[in-house]
Amino acid sequence: MGELGGMAMLGVIGGSGLYSIDGLEDQAWVAVDTPWGPPSDEILTGRLGDLEVAFLPRHGRGHRLSPTEINYRANIDALKRLGVTDVLSMSACGSFREELPPGTFVVVDQFIDRTFAREKSFFGSGLVAHVSMADPVCQRLGDLIEGAAIFAEVTLHRGGTYLAMEGPQFSSRAESNLYRGWGCDVIGMTNMPEAKLAREAELCYATVAMVTDFDCWHDEHGAVEVATIVEVLHRNAQAARALVRGIAPTLGASHHGACRHGCDRALEHAVITPPQARDPGAVARLDAVAGRVLRLEAKAQG
Repeated sequence: MGELGGMAMLGVIGGSGLYSIDGLEDQAWVAVDTPWGPPSDEILTGRLGDLEVAFLPRHGRGHRLSPTEINYRANIDALKRLGVTDVLSMSACGSFREELPPGTFVVVDQFIDRTFAREKSFFGSGLVAHVSMADPVCQRLGDLIEGAAIFAEVTLHRGGTYLAMEGPQFSSRAESNLYRGWGCDVIGMTNMPEAKLAREAELCYATVAMVTDFDCWHDEHGAVEVATIVEVLHRNAQAARALVRGIAPTLGASHHGACRHGCDRALEHAVITPPQARDPGAVARLDAVAGRVLRLEAKAQG
């Protein structure tokens, strides 16, 4: 879908506990250079049936990077540069709801961004753009995930608000109760600015938040303990791999023309800086992320 209506390619960003995908054929780890620096790791490319897949371990193999240290811009740019059209983001999280116990997968549809120490946009000085984040998740991709969960026998809840915190510490009890009062459903440390950058890169994007624990608001749960979380992580990772395999047969068939939700056209009315005022260096850095729109504008200029 990258140039509107092209062949689908699935990008999977693996969160804590998910460091590989089963069943990939023609596997190869590929190093991708980006103008934003190195991504979290090399990217594992391959095929699931007829679908091209690119897998990126968000924290790097061996879980070397904390949430704040992740180069989110490089990760999204690298996936786009490889030809990815759809991003499935798998993310471990805590739950604010009794009805979302550990082991539940949540297809998030909204975010609240409380991070503060991360680069959040590809755009800035020399080339300014403002994309809409009103509906940050691709509903078409969410539908495919929901269907795949049935066949993978994954307990999945459709819809929810993800509170993105900076970390790396977990919440205080006061913070946990505050976020519950805001109407948040799950809490994690990695999906912002990832979702914002995916939108700027005109990628269809969906988050599957994999619940590992009740956050510390829960009277019977007590303080969050890493050992308990890791145990659930391993169980969730197996279910996550089954979910990815389940999406593969249907993703390619869903690509008929442009995304009906406009994900692949997010920049068409977002770039504010006129062509004559743009910094050439900024334009060059955006060759993968915004190349489609910039080429169209250059062609229109003659």
